[in-house]
Amino acid sequence: MFDMRRRQFITLLGGAAAWPLAARAQQPAMPVVGFLRSETLPDADVPYRVTPFRQGLKEVGFVDGQNVAIEYRMDEGQADRLPLLVANLLRRQVAAIVAGGTQAALAAKAATTTVPIVFTTGNDPVKLGLVASLNRPGGNVTGISWFSVELAAKYLGLLRELRPEAARVAVLVDPQFPGIERVVSEFRAAASAIGKQTEVLYASSDREVETAFTTLVQREAGALLAGFGPFMRSQRERITALAALHRIPAIYSVRDYVAAGGLMSYASSQTDVYRQAGIYAGRILKGEKPGDLPVLLPTKFELIINTKTAKSLGLNIPDRLLALADEVIE
Repeated sequence: MFDMRRRQFITLLGGAAAWPLAARAQQPAMPVVGFLRSETLPDADVPYRVTPFRQGLKEVGFVDGQNVAIEYRMDEGQADRLPLLVANLLRRQVAAIVAGGTQAALAAKAATTTVPIVFTTGNDPVKLGLVASLNRPGGNVTGISWFSVELAAKYLGLLRELRPEAARVAVLVDPQFPGIERVVSEFRAAASAIGKQTEVLYASSDREVETAFTTLVQREAGALLAGFGPFMRSQRERITALAALHRIPAIYSVRDYVAAGGLMSYASSQTDVYRQAGIYAGRILKGEKPGDLPVLLPTKFELIINTKTAKSLGLNIPDRLLALADEVIE
């Protein structure tokens, strides 16, 4: 069964680009949408990103393989490949590009001022220069942003419920990820507001991740926030394993880490974000201009807790938190 699903997924990602030229020529003309991601797309990602994206398209009347074709492009963890992948999609004469992640969105915007772009990002799209404003994006770009300055306070509040005695809280970030300094600034401000000291740890390589945890332990940080950007997500198994090894309660910015053994995450629903991206792509295919479509902000946030990890850390998850959790992984 796994092999069959794997083959189906490979076929899905191959899309029209994998068809023989003769067979492709016989297909009726249909619009092509490029699906660009700033990282790999493992099987586990399909239900949370690809499936809801296709569902969003379907909600506005577009079904992959019937009246729209989807071309998938992933940078496989090498962000410097993104311009080449965008150029490849433009040569395919795509009708729109859905750019999943900040770096993919920036690469797409840098490459074209005419092809419509729908982004998903955890950053502030105005400060990144993706759009002129949230309500009137202008140009050829719009999308969904789950950025919120209030999230830093929420992360710290959840960590304080688990480890109230922790005087110092660390944040682990990739210094090369666009917009990360804003995250760090908001984290420091939120920590100061509740009387917590902060430790900012930077890592953009495997070795630096290891070093960051050594520093975290040496400086006696009692809790950790991590998970921003594709490099960090590519390191999720290493990060969650190190957090377990050093018995550090950690909260992450996306669900992927909890599925990999992390303690908990609080984030906008990626399922909802990518469904909305599909709806916007479909509306653009029907003739609406991206510059007239306001940037959407998430309305659904999810708290996910891994109780098995909590037990291994010797933590008792308060009943109140368990009641609030949208998903409990046991």
